[in-house]
Amino acid sequence: MRVRRLQRVFAVALAVLLLQGCGQPEGQVVIGSKKFTESVILGETLTALVKAEGVAVRHRASLGGSRILFNALASGEIDAYVEYTGTLSHEILARESPADEAELRTWLSGQGIRMTGSIGFQNNFALGMPEPMAAALRIETISDLAGHPDLRVRFGSEFMERADGWPGLREHYRLNQRDVRGVEHELAYRALGAGEADLTELYTTDAEIAYYDLRTLGDDLSYFPRYDAVLLYRADLEQRAPRAFAAIGQILGRIDTAQMIALNAAVKIEGRTEAEVADEFARTHLGIAVDRPTPGLLARLIRHTLEHLVLVGVSLVAAICVAVPLGIIAAQRRRLGQIVLATVGVLQTIPALALLVFMIPLFGIGAGPALVALFLYSLLPIVRNTHAGITGVPAPLRESAEALGLSPAARLRRIELPLALPTLLAGIKTAAVINVGAATLGALVGAGGYGQPILTGIRLDDTALILEGAIPSALFALGTQWLFERAERAVVPRGIRGR
Repeated sequence: MRVRRLQRVFAVALAVLLLQGCGQPEGQVVIGSKKFTESVILGETLTALVKAEGVAVRHRASLGGSRILFNALASGEIDAYVEYTGTLSHEILARESPADEAELRTWLSGQGIRMTGSIGFQNNFALGMPEPMAAALRIETISDLAGHPDLRVRFGSEFMERADGWPGLREHYRLNQRDVRGVEHELAYRALGAGEADLTELYTTDAEIAYYDLRTLGDDLSYFPRYDAVLLYRADLEQRAPRAFAAIGQILGRIDTAQMIALNAAVKIEGRTEAEVADEFARTHLGIAVDRPTPGLLARLIRHTLEHLVLVGVSLVAAICVAVPLGIIAAQRRRLGQIVLATVGVLQTIPALALLVFMIPLFGIGAGPALVALFLYSLLPIVRNTHAGITGVPAPLRESAEALGLSPAARLRRIELPLALPTLLAGIKTAAVINVGAATLGALVGAGGYGQPILTGIRLDDTALILEGAIPSALFALGTQWLFERAERAVVPRGIRGR
């Protein structure tokens, strides 16, 4: 009876979690943004413009890098986002030389995407270093770096791999720096400020350039292309949501470089939220009144907890349904069992970020990739513990069951599984606790959860935001462990617990 009750509880919980994780309402316009502050501000501004027209809108913020956003737009998971022309040429089209506007528009049209004119500013790549060091070393241009191979270089992780980033720059200028490492873009600025680095890449609208007193080095051999900020949107948006389409068009030509730097500074230096800054810009520069109440701490915690519960609960229930039978098969068939154990072991070794990216083409952005990744990571502890529990049943008990004439299925159901239950539940508990921590990475692909405030806090250098996700995540893990210990007492007979 207890097992049946537990099965019903799992079924009800799974239904609730799936309903909680359902897709967006029909007719809703979805705005996307990359995982850096300027993109989030622009995404919030577009969201405010659409909301002011009374159209249902959602902002999927900080979804990742350029390719993730572009693929999401091409697949229809988002309707619009702000991109940069140089990124389109070198990163998306993988062109060695910049594509002109006509070529970009033609190629995008074939993907079902349209491109607007400039929003009003460029955000170009550049290299920068602290002004006192640059003056002391007499470094004014990128070419001057060739004479200083010992500089400590800290580039953003994306810049380290981009077609228009460090690999091409190093070859173009024949640079010979030896100490070159990839970090988060925001952490590179902090490293410069703390004297732990000498050189990094800049986005020319970054507020940190002035804050840290950095010298922007001249691109004397003209390596970097222009990065005009433009709006990309789905070709069907104008017919599907004409008011939303007209609303987002109001941003074109309305933000110049100085204004963008000021907007970035309001968030990065003054500590305001992107939504507050975007709403104020819409009121003061576009004459649009926006009524968007900012959710309080409790509301944010509830939302993130529900999102985290979806990720952990759905992936864990699915893993139990698959891993327990696999563990039984592995225990009963030795050769096949070796293959099963080896396979789930290999899955566990795949880096979480790589696995998330691999899943995006199959399941899109959002909870899908995170759920699949967490499901795969949950298999190993459950399969191994199920296998260990069944193979650990003493041989005399099996022999006694055979002597009594019990069939293999009856032996499994009446003797082996009950005796293996403590070990099996221990594997499920381990998988659940691991999932609670790993689920924070889901925020990188728009799955939400406790990872969202953690990633935002890292981006904004805001310890309070980091703790807003880290502390509840730790408490969630402790609560999960406690619940499974209680479940074990309820399900496992006292005699077996003692054993």
